[in-house]
Amino acid sequence: MPQYLANPQRYDAMGYRHCGRSGLKLPSVSLGLWHNFGGVDALETGRALLRTAFDHGITHFDLANNYGPPPGSAESTLGAVLRSDLAVYRDELVISTKAGYTMTQGPYGDWGSRKYLLSSLDQSLRRMGLDYVDIFYHHRPDPHTPLEESMAALAFAVTSGRALYVGLSNYPAPLMSQAAALLREMGTPCLIHQSRYNMLERTIEGELLPALQAQGMGCIAFSPLAQGVLTDRYLAGTIPPDSRAAGAVGFLRPEHLTAEKARLVGRLNRLALECDQTLAQFALRWVLRHPGMSSVLIGASRPSQVLDAVKALAAPAFTDAQLAEVDRLLMPPLRE
Repeated sequence: MPQYLANPQRYDAMGYRHCGRSGLKLPSVSLGLWHNFGGVDALETGRALLRTAFDHGITHFDLANNYGPPPGSAESTLGAVLRSDLAVYRDELVISTKAGYTMTQGPYGDWGSRKYLLSSLDQSLRRMGLDYVDIFYHHRPDPHTPLEESMAALAFAVTSGRALYVGLSNYPAPLMSQAAALLREMGTPCLIHQSRYNMLERTIEGELLPALQAQGMGCIAFSPLAQGVLTDRYLAGTIPPDSRAAGAVGFLRPEHLTAEKARLVGRLNRLALECDQTLAQFALRWVLRHPGMSSVLIGASRPSQVLDAVKALAAPAFTDAQLAEVDRLLMPPLRE
């Protein structure tokens, strides 16, 4: 197999944004390895996606200890591609992982105890063949563990050299602010929060985004395309047999694709076409319009989807009239 050489023009088209008030920049588009990188998937598919992403300036790869299936196998896939192709470019990569959901059986394989978080991070590093990750997240709050214990574990991940930065995910605004204050007291400021955000799910605009800005933290949006709803996959009003909705993958279920939602997505698609963009490109640009958004996390099953996302960055900024029209279409808020 020929040795992989990265595209020398890989940084020409990608924009990079500071993570809050930190010195770290993330690519406007990051690649998430939630789907299509598991042990049940072809390694060459994941390899092609990672190489295509890096060749077009996507330097951030996002994982979690339970990504697969089976859990942990997405990290193993990244580790294999690092060894075969990307190890020489390690200092150009931002690799993040998380712990907080079920990883193993028994009392030490879930939530947010110090034992679980640090042992999970050690396992993740072994699977990826890394000495450290760039960002280590607590994936969700743990109502059974003192917040101080979970945050102390994150801080120790940094002071012990296992991680360069720490982040939070799925934290409500008040708890996020408490956690950020604890981390700051421990000398490890919280870098970033990972949140669900898209045209159909705007909850974080109320409290969380302003709170993150007040804390000097960045925000990275997952599910910016609503697991494919904000693409051309479902515009015909039917569910393709190979789609996430048909397989009930992740959080998307057939019952979520209501007639009301289909009509709304159709109207958004017409607005995107008027802007000479695909619906997916339009939706990504809409998420990135927010000044507090450090990056947007995409999933992909084909390299062409990565390229389509990168092309979204070349579109002109939204006009006030276009944003007003989107708001008009989305009001009142769509309910599941």
